[in-house]
Amino acid sequence: MAIGSKMINARAETLAEKPSFRNALKSRRCLVPADGFYEWMPTGRGKQPMRISLKSEEIFSLAGLWETWKSPVGEVVHSFTIITTEPNELMAPIHDRMPVILTSNENDWLSDELFLRQHLSILKPYPSQEMVVKPVSKLLKNVELDMPELLVEGYVLPSVEYSSPEMNTLFD
Repeated sequence: MAIGSKMINARAETLAEKPSFRNALKSRRCLVPADGFYEWMPTGRGKQPMRISLKSEEIFSLAGLWETWKSPVGEVVHSFTIITTEPNELMAPIHDRMPVILTSNENDWLSDELFLRQHLSILKPYPSQEMVVKPVSKLLKNVELDMPELLVEGYVLPSVEYSSPEMNTLFD
C-alpha cells in the first residue's frame, strides 16, 4: 500500500519502460475527469497554491492508467495513476511537470486500435494559450476543508468567538 501511494503520477517519457506501468499502458488506459488541478508555486514568501484550468472553464480529462492488484494481506486494491509530461510555458514557472490533458484526443487515448507509439505520441503538454492559472487560498492544503471560498486568493477562515455559558464560580 505504501508503494501504491507513491505512484499517483507516472512520467510519460518512461511509461513503456517501467514494469509498474508497462502492462497498464497496453490495456488499462483511462480518463480522469477534472475541471482543474493544483500546484504549489515557490515564492519569496513560501509556496502559493495555484489552480490551473482551461480558459473555456470546461471539464477535461487527464490521461491515466488503472490497475487492480492484491495487497500483501490479500485485499484487492483498485488504483490509478495520472500521466505527467514536461511543462508548457504557463506551467514551467510553477512546476517542472504537468498532467497530460486530453480534450479532442480522448478516444484515441482509449482506443485499442492504435499502436503503442501512437498512444505515446498523445502524451504532450497541453497548449498554454488555452489554459489559465490563478492563485487560491493557502488553506487549500487542509484536506478537511471543502468549500468554494478556497478558490479565492487570500481567503482565511473567519475568527470564531467563543463565549462560555454563565457559570457559578467556586466562591459564589
